Amino acid sequence: MNEVKESLRNVEQKYKIFQQQQFTFIAALEHCRENAHDKIRPISSIGQVQSYMEHHCSNSTDRRILLMFLDICSELSKLCQHFEALHAGTPVTNNLLEKCKTLVSQSNDLSSLRAKYPHDVVNHLSCDEARNHYGGVVSLIPIILDLMKEWVAHSEKLPRKALHQVSEPQAATLATAHAPQAPGAQPQLRKQNCGQLTQNVPKPGGEDRGSSKPPWRPAGGKL
Repeated sequence: MNEVKESLRNVEQKYKIFQQQQFTFIAALEHCRENAHDKIRPISSIGQVQSYMEHHCSNSTDRRILLMFLDICSELSKLCQHFEALHAGTPVTNNLLEKCKTLVSQSNDLSSLRAKYPHDVVNHLSCDEARNHYGGVVSLIPIILDLMKEWVAHSEKLPRKALHQVSEPQAATLATAHAPQAPGAQPQLRKQNCGQLTQNVPKPGGEDRGSSKPPWRPAGGKL
């Protein structure tokens, strides 16, 4: 739980830096919309921002701020996975987690999202048109962070035993999955090698049929 809380704090710190550059972010989206001849529809998904950055971004400043937004969204998505691995969940925590997973989806429609008090990101947008076009995308991260903090608050009230019911088996599974393997080694070859080794092991009782046979002698004769 402490590791998850620390990761969440780190994302919050990155978001604070990003929030201070909201005007730069909006300007970058505006430039991309112009380059894409896409001035009518609002920014409606993380995937749309990704597409703008990859295909319609014309300068390094715009690319930097768009990449910062996408990186934060990616870290929030990874946090959802960490949350899921921490415990089996309760109806309340599962509901919060599902909301977070939906919001960080690349294709989820976020155009109608609006962060409310104490967040003022929407109020910083200059006019109704800007709020309609960018209100959702600037509201996304603060809404997810609030949901995640609520998830942590509920999870901390659970018995310690409940927190290990999922995390310990998953940790063992991950350790097995990431065990080092020889380059190019294949399970089938390893099985075959094991079979060959088994064939070479002497039979029980100390008899080695290949070496204990006496030399052949002709009947009634000498070698």
